Amino acid sequence: MDDKLILDLIKDKRTRERGYRLLINQTKEKMYWQIRRMVLSHNDTDDLIQEVYIKVFKHINHFHGNSCLSTWIYRISYNETINFLKSKENKKHQKNISLENNMIDSLTEDSLFDANEINIKFEKAILSLPSKQRAVFQMRYYEDIPFKEMEKITNTSESALKTSYHIAEKKIKDIMLEDNNEK
Repeated sequence: MDDKLILDLIKDKRTRERGYRLLINQTKEKMYWQIRRMVLSHNDTDDLIQEVYIKVFKHINHFHGNSCLSTWIYRISYNETINFLKSKENKKHQKNISLENNMIDSLTEDSLFDANEINIKFEKAILSLPSKQRAVFQMRYYEDIPFKEMEKITNTSESALKTSYHIAEKKIKDIMLEDNNEK
C-alpha cells in the first residue's frame, strides 16, 4: 500500500484507526527484526516497538514525504534503539556488568535462536562493535539495505556508512579468525 493512501487515511478522523493498522501491518515485522538484531531480547524489542509507534503516532504530522514512510519509521526505530543501548550500557557500566555478555546470555536462552557455537561467536563479534557501527553492519548484512537509504535513516553520509560497514566487516572477520586460531 502506498504512503499517500496510508497518510490520507490517518489524517481523516473517520479512517484514522484503519490507517494506523495498515501502517503497523506494513512496518512491524521489518522493524521487529531491525531492533531485535540490535538488542537481542524479545521483550526489549517489544518495548522498543511500542515506543517507536508512540513517537510515530505523535509526530506523523511532521512527516514531510522527503523519504518513504517506512524509511522515516526506520530512522525513528534506529534512534530509539541506539538511545536504548546507550542507556542500558550506562546502567550496566555503573554496575560493572558487561552488556554484551548479558545480551548473549539472554540470546542463548531464547528458543528462537540457534545457539550453536559459530552463531554465538558471530553474535559476540557483532556485539563487540560500537552500537552505530553495529546498526550499519546489521542493516547491510541482514537486510541488504542500500547505503543511500541508510544515509536517510542514520543521517550519515554514504561514504562514511560504506567505510563503517567495511571496518565492521573486517573486525568481525578478525574476531572470527582469531577465535579459530586459538583452537
